Amino acid sequence: MKKPILLLAVAIGLMGCGGNNALSSGDEAKASLASDARHDVHIRVRKAWDANKHCAFTSIIKFNGRYYLSFREADSHIFDDDGIARGGTRILVSDDGDNWTSVAHLLKDGYDLRDPKLSITPDGRLMVIIGGSIYNPATKHLDGCKPQVSFSSDGVNFTDPQPVEINSKTANGKDWIWRVDWLDGVGYGVCYSVVDGDPRARISLLKTTDGIHYSDVANFNLPDFPNEATVRFLPDKRMLMMVREDANHPIEGYWGISNPPYTDWEFKKLGFQVGGPDFIVTDDNTVIAGTRSYFVPGSHKTVLMKGTIDGKFQEVCFLPSSGDTSYPGFLVEGDELWVSYYSTHATPKAAVYVAKMPLSMFK
Repeated sequence: MKKPILLLAVAIGLMGCGGNNALSSGDEAKASLASDARHDVHIRVRKAWDANKHCAFTSIIKFNGRYYLSFREADSHIFDDDGIARGGTRILVSDDGDNWTSVAHLLKDGYDLRDPKLSITPDGRLMVIIGGSIYNPATKHLDGCKPQVSFSSDGVNFTDPQPVEINSKTANGKDWIWRVDWLDGVGYGVCYSVVDGDPRARISLLKTTDGIHYSDVANFNLPDFPNEATVRFLPDKRMLMMVREDANHPIEGYWGISNPPYTDWEFKKLGFQVGGPDFIVTDDNTVIAGTRSYFVPGSHKTVLMKGTIDGKFQEVCFLPSSGDTSYPGFLVEGDELWVSYYSTHATPKAAVYVAKMPLSMFK
């Protein structure tokens, strides 16, 4: 594993909306900044990991004074050269957010461990919620999805992935809890369940107190194929939700908002397609979101946006990226925003990157 390579560390100043500027780097990385005013910002992007593997679907967090980065590592997006889906969860650690080393590699026989998302439990443990896909190697058919979870008390030793228990009206054995966020000792996450033989999915908001046992809070009747979803909280404890949707035309994500106890929701269409969505809410209630941009078909990029709590967004920045890309994670560190993501713009297989930029970009 080579030492992470600095891809870009330059000041960029763009005027106008939707402009593009080439940034000097050995990999000819490009970025664009969209705004209605002049900016002079410093964006630093480092490759954190590739290992000549397909490294994707990221999450980043600070735990016990150190930084942790998780992602799926495998031979390809799904199947390896033997036709088997057997991705593992790689977890990196860093003292500065620039130089990363591996601290764990979680594997489980018969499972493709996907989309590992990090959170901190009320009792102070690092938790990784992981999608556990089970494929038939002969037919390549998805036979089941059983979410897995792993814990670490010290950030060094991680428990073997174990299946979670879901008590939900919509759970059917093809279930995926995509991310968990905690409030007042309770973890909340959206589970989507694929309906076999039907291009639909059903989603439910679940809750947990231990990261292992999950039960229904609300069941949703969003049409077609709602799936990957992130929830976050406002200071007044209202919950926001961003949901990917893949079957309706035009394809648009959903934006939801709810008051405690989160049983009644107001949803609206976002007006744009999302993939691998994540977002955070700053102290002034600005929403910073990241997703795959589908604006140019066949030329996907990782886009960062700023928005309002009622779900109105505008593009701010395209990170150096192309092709198979996105699935960002967010971390606020001082006056900076750190963004983990993956991309195929500079390597044959997907590599994982960490971008650092001033929060003032999103004001």
